[in-house]
Amino acid sequence: MSNKTRGGQFIVKETKCEDIFTPEDFNEEQLMMRDSVKEFVDKELWAHKDRFEKKDYAYTEETMRKAGDLGFLSVAVPEAYGGMGMGFVNTVLVCDYISGATGSFSTAFGAHTGIGTMPITLYGTEEQKLKYVPKLASGEWFGAYCLTEPGAGSDANSGKTKAVLSEDGKYYSITGQKMWISNAGFCSLFIVFARIGDDKNITGFIVENDPANGISMNEEEHKLGIRASSTRQVFFNETKVPVENMLSERGNGFKIAMNALNVGRIKLAAACLDAQRRVISGAVNYSNERIQFNTPIAQFGAIRSKLAEMATSCYAGESASYRAAKDIEDRITEREAAGSSHQEAELKGVEEYAIECSILKVAVSEDVQNCSDEGIQIFGGMGFSEDTPMESAWRDARIARIYEGTNEINRMLSVGMLVKKAMKGHVDLLGPASEVQAELMGIPSFETPDYSELFAEEKEMIGKLKKAFLMVAGGAVQKYGPDLDGHQQLLMAAADILIEIYMAESTILRTEKLAKTKGEAAVKGQIAMAQLYLYKAVDIITQKGKEGIVSFAEGDEQRMMLMGLRRYTKYTNMPNVVGLREIIASQLVAENAYCF
Repeated sequence: MSNKTRGGQFIVKETKCEDIFTPEDFNEEQLMMRDSVKEFVDKELWAHKDRFEKKDYAYTEETMRKAGDLGFLSVAVPEAYGGMGMGFVNTVLVCDYISGATGSFSTAFGAHTGIGTMPITLYGTEEQKLKYVPKLASGEWFGAYCLTEPGAGSDANSGKTKAVLSEDGKYYSITGQKMWISNAGFCSLFIVFARIGDDKNITGFIVENDPANGISMNEEEHKLGIRASSTRQVFFNETKVPVENMLSERGNGFKIAMNALNVGRIKLAAACLDAQRRVISGAVNYSNERIQFNTPIAQFGAIRSKLAEMATSCYAGESASYRAAKDIEDRITEREAAGSSHQEAELKGVEEYAIECSILKVAVSEDVQNCSDEGIQIFGGMGFSEDTPMESAWRDARIARIYEGTNEINRMLSVGMLVKKAMKGHVDLLGPASEVQAELMGIPSFETPDYSELFAEEKEMIGKLKKAFLMVAGGAVQKYGPDLDGHQQLLMAAADILIEIYMAESTILRTEKLAKTKGEAAVKGQIAMAQLYLYKAVDIITQKGKEGIVSFAEGDEQRMMLMGLRRYTKYTNMPNVVGLREIIASQLVAENAYCF
């Protein structure tokens, strides 16, 4: 375990390819799980996609019950409470492959297994867990999560819902309005957040869904996408909740909500992956069949460029998601071995990698949107029609940038959490940032490096990009200190640099590991994707670095930092981007599917 980087440390440490987990490392159990999930999705979801688009809420509920019968709702639940008790990688794996067909089912599944069940598993008392979790794990009951209110969205702790203790001290009366509640139409219990008195922080409660107990709902919301996902406003009017149904301690609700979102973020990233694979396969398939000018459009460079970019972003998303999932799983195992309870180990394990969870949420949710958008473009006019799966994929993808904290919030969080970790001494940012500053004052080396090994230049480039981040973030912290939070555009630029580094590094490490086991000749497409992703990342980092630097530095300092940025984003051997795309597209077109 000594080789493992802690959360956020990737920015100051070099990771070896042997120390990361990749989808090619799935064991037999994981491959069987993946195949059984895919079979369920093809048979029950993909084959009936039109029912979800026609707002067949009953069918969403029916397929959720089937998923429960097959054990898919219980993967992350400990065996003691009727679950399979599988590791974190398996949880992410199921989330990935079960979410490819339709966002409606994906949302119902994610809301139930994540924010509906997990808060009880991780924060509940033994009595609460024994009473509720087995029913949720089997699909006998479904869960929903009531946090958002008309006046409390991103500012989750500002909710107005009240919980008042009865005179005899036996129950709380909850009154308030919650909105955008997924699964509301068919759930058996709610995790409800309310404020007791003038408490600074909200408190969590487990509330059984009983209309006779002051619970009412609006009609289903009509939404851009995820049309058959039940989404309603829920009203609580002096709803009586026994005191033993308080979740964790009084005032702990905000903490529960934030930790539930950390897990939700990496699972949301995973839930976008198979959606991308299916869009790419559909686009490749169509472009092979569509003839224009007596030629399949798959032979045109403009289409091949799109296919290559779509596949590259998907491959990068897989690489980074499974890298982080295994890091979290190892951290959980390590904590359990040290004597922590499963609850404590899982909470702390995920919390440790909260930065990576935010990075993944932003990167993969934006990639799935771009991917489905290009899918529509490849289909042309047909892509705009409801008769093809592209337009529903595009609509369903749109919510992913809003769920689990908007991408703007997550961008700022990723950098903010990293700075906090540095202040606590968990990640040494100061030392490396000072070294970068000293390096900028020195004379650069003009030696020609040896790039004979695979990815030698790419790995050197990753190292330089990390220096670019430390230069920008270090300069920003020096300039603004604790007031950095007030400079959101600067934080967003720094976050984009951080995101691109993690995604590009994960992609290169996965491919290097793959090349070592299979040989370079067998993974030409993957090598091309790793190089293409890095090239695009360097472009983004150049742009965002400039934007960040000129926003806080002036005069000589600005000139020196801009010179440093040029040095840290300069290739010795610029890759042939068109050639890379051609390698990737040729493989996709030949295989007629996403084949990596």
